[in-house]
Amino acid sequence: MSAGFSLFIIGWTFVLVALMGIGGYFMFRKFLKSMPKQDGKSDLDWQDYYIEQTRSMWTDEGLALLNELVEPVPKLFRDVARRSIAAKIGQLALEEKATTITIELIVKGYIIATPKRDHKWLIQHLQKKQIDYTPYEQYLHAES
Repeated sequence: MSAGFSLFIIGWTFVLVALMGIGGYFMFRKFLKSMPKQDGKSDLDWQDYYIEQTRSMWTDEGLALLNELVEPVPKLFRDVARRSIAAKIGQLALEEKATTITIELIVKGYIIATPKRDHKWLIQHLQKKQIDYTPYEQYLHAES
């Protein structure tokens, strides 16, 4: 076996281990979200609950805005992001006893559901879409 081929095999081994580690990390995060909490429901169960309870409150305009807001998310993760943001918006709507999902609820839920590390890109995206986020600035640096 030549030295070049041995280095190729060693390098390829490191690449495969790294890729499996990254995949395992995301699978483990999904597993933790599916574990039941004190109330007997997991985070994913609560997401489904909020989405189902508020499905009739969404307007076509609201769904279009939600789809625009999740555009910057890579296509691979876009559906997951859309569901988690929609669930947070639904939770806020139920807490405020809203009859429809308004633009204000969508922007507020979008800001709260977005991880703190992504707030810089969130602000840039809201500015690009010419959406006023100033009433919700207190949520930008708060822990979700």
